[in-house]
Amino acid sequence: MGLERLAAWSQRHHWLAIGLWVAVLAGVTVLSQAVGDDYHDEHTLPGTESQQLSDTLEDAAPAQAGDSVQVVLHDEDGVEAQRERIEPMLGELSTLPHVVHVADPFQTPGTMSEDGTIAYATVTLDGTAADVPADAVRDIIDTAQAASGDGLAVELGGDAVRGAEESEGGAAEGAGMLAALVILVFMFGSFLAATLPLITAVFAVGSTLGVIVLLSNVVTIATYTAPLMMLVGLGVGIDYALLVFARYRSELLAGADRQQAARTALDTAGRSVIFAGTTVIIALLGLFALGLGSLQGVALAVALTVLVTMLASLTLLPSLLTVFGKRIEKRILAHAQRSKRQPGARWRRLADAVRRRPLPPLVAAVAVLLALSAPALGMRLGFADAGNEATSATSRQAYDLLAEGFGPGFNGPLIVLAEGSSDGGAALASALEETDGVAGVVPPQPLPGTDLALVVMFPDSAPQDAETAELVHHLRDDVLPPLESETGATYLVGGSTAAAEDFSAAVSDRLPLFVAVVVGLSALLLMAVFRSVWVPVKAAVLNLLSIGASLGVVTLVFGEGLFGVPAGPVEAFVPVMIFAIVFGLSMDYEVFLVSRMHEEWRRSGNAVRAVREGLATTGGVITAAAAIMVVVFGAFLLSPDRMLQQFGLGLAVAVFLDAVVIRCLIVPAVMSLLGERAWWLPRWLDRILPHIALERAERVTHGDADAVAAGRER
Repeated sequence: MGLERLAAWSQRHHWLAIGLWVAVLAGVTVLSQAVGDDYHDEHTLPGTESQQLSDTLEDAAPAQAGDSVQVVLHDEDGVEAQRERIEPMLGELSTLPHVVHVADPFQTPGTMSEDGTIAYATVTLDGTAADVPADAVRDIIDTAQAASGDGLAVELGGDAVRGAEESEGGAAEGAGMLAALVILVFMFGSFLAATLPLITAVFAVGSTLGVIVLLSNVVTIATYTAPLMMLVGLGVGIDYALLVFARYRSELLAGADRQQAARTALDTAGRSVIFAGTTVIIALLGLFALGLGSLQGVALAVALTVLVTMLASLTLLPSLLTVFGKRIEKRILAHAQRSKRQPGARWRRLADAVRRRPLPPLVAAVAVLLALSAPALGMRLGFADAGNEATSATSRQAYDLLAEGFGPGFNGPLIVLAEGSSDGGAALASALEETDGVAGVVPPQPLPGTDLALVVMFPDSAPQDAETAELVHHLRDDVLPPLESETGATYLVGGSTAAAEDFSAAVSDRLPLFVAVVVGLSALLLMAVFRSVWVPVKAAVLNLLSIGASLGVVTLVFGEGLFGVPAGPVEAFVPVMIFAIVFGLSMDYEVFLVSRMHEEWRRSGNAVRAVREGLATTGGVITAAAAIMVVVFGAFLLSPDRMLQQFGLGLAVAVFLDAVVIRCLIVPAVMSLLGERAWWLPRWLDRILPHIALERAERVTHGDADAVAAGRER
């Protein structure tokens, strides 16, 4: 009765509830804009070799630990001819804030290409790319590019430059919301009715975004968190509001008055929303089991987004229905009369067709999912670099010029740190020069006051090539261990490619625990709700299949270069985030569909009727909700950010397969094959599991309960 009371309160105090949401949204937005954000990418990986190298450098030589910017100079007639333009610019760069040192390309060996047309100057910063303000980096960019002209091109590269370059935002979110509105209008036949789920989602996402901006000043929140939480928040927010609204509409069509329809919708679909949202939050918070600091802030932010969307669906939406209910009711009833179709008739026919011959659709659907999942076995993880940026970006042009002038491996140097080396790293440099796959080695740099020596080497291959990753393993496993035995020194291999390999290894090592936590807790919740062993087992297996298929498609497109997309590694943290989000969202549809089946099973004790009516009453809503999520997620393919494109594609594919292949074919087929056994639960387990009801108890009459009991005994 708690949710019914909440609905009644929202109806009686609808203006107060709406006013509170407006006040929260306005207050949080104003406060967040006044305080500002402090997003920070945290990529530390305690216990890994690349992190150990970074920490050692930071302690022993802070200047060496800071990031750098490459000022790349290009002139077809030779860079030397532009010396009078270049040197004053370099002098001005050295006076800018956060600049520690500027290396003169005319005096530093190895900074000029063989033909003299390309050169670079290294600008050393006083901190990492995440620590140096973007405005300071933009000052460096503007100062350097002011020297361009008369045949001289000046481009800048480095992580700090990539972070400072502004990318266009808002187009993906706007396109997704517009497409969602179109789908809702077709579904409800009313523009006013279609806007209510959208308004609810906007309030939830807007409020949460302000809170996340404030939180970024207290905890570490990654720079890509805001677009990701909007991606998930819009999809989930519209989804949850739609499910409550759809139940409200069905109650109106069944003859209930507006107030009772809203209360029933909240007490039925509202319960499913709470449970579904809880499973999403559990899946996201399961990322803490990985122990990766770079993902914990993202998980917390997206989980908070889901929580606020739940609250908006349960409080703001009933209030809006009270205000606009009379007009909406007229349009819903008019639309139903115009359509002249029995609600759910096509879904009943589909359920009957699957029930009569469950094996062919089951085998075909599983085969499709397995085929799509296969490419994920060859997924290669890594991090995007300037080579994935738009060709118009200065960081991309600098990347291409450096690769042209100094070789593809120049953009991803490997760093080897020697500790306890008596010869200042000479033996290390000699060993690296003789290693296959190494294009060049910079003379060792002993660090004053320490027994450390730093050697920078350039691979033959580009940073994202598989050969570069193989070189990292070859150095660590084959080249350096024998050298350690000979010299008594210890060697650490670092650099961006090594860090990506370490991240992948860390995720792989901790993934079993993460999967066990997320799948285990979600299965226990499903078991407690549906009083069944087979329902949670089926849900876990099917959810893993949909996740595998989505990751397989991401691998085909971004890893193998399907549809002309530049091939490269999948962002190292994308599969983990997709797993957490998709597993939670898959549970949403599982709960929405199976809860209606369970409600019918409790009412009639007829397993066949339960499958048919469950699909008939939820099939249209699930496919509409999935269509909205697909367009919202798919709109992020319009984003210029490769990582967001991967998220958008992975989530869109997973939701599409989950709604169309799994919920419409596999679940009805499996439930038909199981029959009454689908609701079997050992008595000893029934006694110890808590009872969590998604349907109101009074909906099951005494006679219905006897029928269910008789069905279970059979």
